[in-house]
Amino acid sequence: ITMATVTKKFLGQERSHTGVFGNNWGQVYSFETNASGVFVNSSLSTAVAIADVVRFGVIPGGVTLTDALVLISDAFASSTTYKLGFQYVDGVDSTSVPQDDDYFIVAGTSSASLARTAANNTAVRPVKLPKDAYLILTVAGANHSAVGIMDVVVRGLQGGQA
Repeated sequence: ITMATVTKKFLGQERSHTGVFGNNWGQVYSFETNASGVFVNSSLSTAVAIADVVRFGVIPGGVTLTDALVLISDAFASSTTYKLGFQYVDGVDSTSVPQDDDYFIVAGTSSASLARTAANNTAVRPVKLPKDAYLILTVAGANHSAVGIMDVVVRGLQGGQA
C-alpha cells in the first residue's frame, strides 16, 4: 500500500486563542470529502485512500491535551475507518512526548456512519505538547469515495511552550 500525506490548505490560519475561562483551550478542526472522496481544500486532487495520513489542523505547542470529541455529521464511504492523533509540524519526534497517531481515537473506529465519539484511547494520559503538532487522521478499512463531514473538537489547557 502506498501512503500519501494530505495537508489541508491554510493550516496556520486556524489558530485559536485562550478564551475568557483562564487557560482553557479548544479548537474545532474539520475534515470534509467531496462526492469523489477528495479532501476538500487540500493539497491532494485524488481520493483519500487507505494508509493516507491527513493533516487537518495545527495544535499549538504548550497545550496540555485533555480531550477530543469527533462528530461525523455526514457519513463517509462504506467500511471506512480511521485513527486520530498528532504528529509534530517540524517532523522531529520528542522523547518526552512522542508523536502518537492514535492518541485520541484508536485504529478501526468507523467513519461510515453518523457518530459522536469521545476520545476512546484509554491508554494515554494528558500530555503537554513541547511544540506545534498536526492533528492527523490515518485512513483504513476502505478508500474514501463519497461525501463525508467530520468535525473534531480538541480541548486542553494552554500553558505555554516548555
